[in-house]
Amino acid sequence: MLKIIKQLLKPTRLWRYNLGGKKPWSTGYDEYRWSMIKESTTNTSLLQMVKEGKLPANYGLGVDDRVVEYPWIFAQLSPAKTKMLDAGSTFNFTELVSHPVIKEKDFSIFTFYPECNNYSQNRISYLYGDLREMPFKDGYFDEVVCQSTIEHIDMDNSIYGYDLSRTDTKQPKSYSYLGAVKELCRVTKPGGMFLISFPYGKFENHGFFQQFDTEMVEKLKAELNAKGTLNETYFLYKQDGWHFSTAEESKNAESYNPHTGVGKGTDGAAHCRSICCIRFDKTT
Repeated sequence: MLKIIKQLLKPTRLWRYNLGGKKPWSTGYDEYRWSMIKESTTNTSLLQMVKEGKLPANYGLGVDDRVVEYPWIFAQLSPAKTKMLDAGSTFNFTELVSHPVIKEKDFSIFTFYPECNNYSQNRISYLYGDLREMPFKDGYFDEVVCQSTIEHIDMDNSIYGYDLSRTDTKQPKSYSYLGAVKELCRVTKPGGMFLISFPYGKFENHGFFQQFDTEMVEKLKAELNAKGTLNETYFLYKQDGWHFSTAEESKNAESYNPHTGVGKGTDGAAHCRSICCIRFDKTT
């Protein structure tokens, strides 16, 4: 019933969002954001542009990083029937599980705790636990996606309802994410693909997530380099929307934390201003 009500209210909420100047996190923002994500992940011309390292002018103005992460991921995914893992449950939404490419997959979602959204009727498998210790056998998946998840590992996840204490408290950075990267690589089969994304720029500890800096990215890459080949893609939010970028151009980016107001700025950024996306093709 709640989903039906939300669907009926969608036009009104979108109208209010547009009338109010399209401010991030205002009434209608979520509906606008998901409409844009759905359009971007099904638009073959846009996905081809992303493959070529291009974005339309003013793309994603005032919208958070999901609007570049999802099309980047879909531009990499095979349309074939493969065994695919969503490590972190960022695909557990109607707009994504109903996508023609995802409907072809033998699809599994691995996350820490059950969520309200459940699409078991779509033959999606749900498993729960810690990404640093997964129950899958070596090389089980053809495609593994871990989208904006590892920055939350070993952080304060109480806003998501998880009562977990941070184990690494001696320094501002936690390197526990490396255990998850190692596991995600392990469950990717030789010849398979592992896609991972996370916020990048200046190191920032926002409590519930940490923003990776160059040193942290290098440690992640070192975990993967001996087992295959990787390719890095960077996105940077500017006053006129999202752009393809480089590690050097993005290294001083700061995130806006909508829960605390830290880093808000005047550019209309909705959350992280830079995202690092890595495609890893496993060979051994």
